[in-house]
Amino acid sequence: MKIVRILTAAAAALLLAACGPKTVIDGTLKDKADAPVIVKLLDVSKYQVLDTVKTNASGAFSYNVELPSENPEFIYLFYGDRKVASLLLKPGDRVKVTADTLGNYSVEGSDESVLLQNVENEYAQFLVDMNRFASSEAPDANAELSRRYVDYYRRSTRYVLEHPKSLTAVPVLFQRVNENLAVFDQPTDGILFQSISDSLKTVYPDSRYVKALAKEASRRNNALEIGHALETAGEIGYFDIDLPTTDGSRKKLSEVDAKVVMLYFWATTAEQKMFNMDALIPLYDEFHGRGFEIYAVSLDVDKTAWGSAVRNQQLPWVNVCDTRGNTSPYIGMYGLTSLPTAYFLVNGELDGTANVTDAASIRKYLNSRL
Repeated sequence: MKIVRILTAAAAALLLAACGPKTVIDGTLKDKADAPVIVKLLDVSKYQVLDTVKTNASGAFSYNVELPSENPEFIYLFYGDRKVASLLLKPGDRVKVTADTLGNYSVEGSDESVLLQNVENEYAQFLVDMNRFASSEAPDANAELSRRYVDYYRRSTRYVLEHPKSLTAVPVLFQRVNENLAVFDQPTDGILFQSISDSLKTVYPDSRYVKALAKEASRRNNALEIGHALETAGEIGYFDIDLPTTDGSRKKLSEVDAKVVMLYFWATTAEQKMFNMDALIPLYDEFHGRGFEIYAVSLDVDKTAWGSAVRNQQLPWVNVCDTRGNTSPYIGMYGLTSLPTAYFLVNGELDGTANVTDAASIRKYLNSRL
C-alpha cells in the first residue's frame, strides 16, 4: 500500500507539472448579475474568443485562462461589444479586475496589465483631444491639434524607449490617430521599431506580437531604404545597392569601377551554382580584362550557405548577400520576378537585361559593348 501511495503522489505531481502554473482572472462586473463576460485573446490583428463566463448574483466571476504559449498574452474582457478590461498576462498570474460596462476598470496582481491600462488611458485621452480640436472652429485649433500630436508622439517615444523589454510597447507603436495616419508615421520611425523589436526578441523570441513587430520594422526599414534609393537614383542613373561581402565589409554597386557591370541577382540553388561554373566563370575570364565586372547579389537567407558556395566555387567577382531574402527592398526596386535575373550597367546607366540562362546571348552583348 505504501508503494501505491508513493506512485499515486508521483503521478499527481507529474500531472500538476504538465498543467503548468495557472493563470486566473478574479473579476467583478459592477451591477451585472448573471451577465456574460466574453474572454478574448489578441491574435496579432484580430480577436480570438477563448470563452464566455457568467457572473454570479453579485457580479463576480473567476476564470482560469489557458494561455497558448509560455509568452505573455494580451487578454481582453468584453461585455457584449464593449471592451471592459485589457490585460497582459503571463503564466502563473492571478489578477483581480473590477470593471463597469462603460470601460472603467482597475486591475491588481499584474504590473504589465497596470502598464497596459495606463497606456490605453493616455491613448484614449489623446484621441478625445484630437477629435475635439479637429472639429473645432477656433482660430488656433489647427495649431493646438499639431501641438497635441507632437506632444503625444514624444511621450509615446519616451515610453517605448523606457520600456524596451515590455510587451506594452508593441500596441503603443501600432497606435493610430485615424484610419489614414499612424501615430508613428515618420519614415525614420522604422529605426525605433527595429530597436524595440531587437530588445523584445531577447526576452520573448517566440512571441507572436514580437514577430509582428519585427515584420513591421522590416517593412518600414525597407520603405526607408527605397526612399533613399529613389532620392539618389537620379544622381547615378540606377538604384544603388550596399550590402556585405563574404569578409563582412560592405561594397556598393556604385563603387564598382568597370566599363560594363553585370548586376546579377541569384540564390545558391544547384542550378544557379552550376550556371556559375559552366557559364559565368568562363565569361568572366574572357571579358574581365576588357573592362567587365560582375556584382552578384545573393538573396539567400542563410549567409553561411552563401559564403560556403562563394568560397567553394572560388567566384572571382564582387559577391554580396542580402539575407532578407524575399523581403529585400531591392526586389521591388529592380522589379524582380524570378531568379536568376541580370541587368547591365554601362557608364553608370542601366543598359538592359540579359537572359541569364543563355551564355551565348551574354557573350554577344559583351562583344558589342567592350
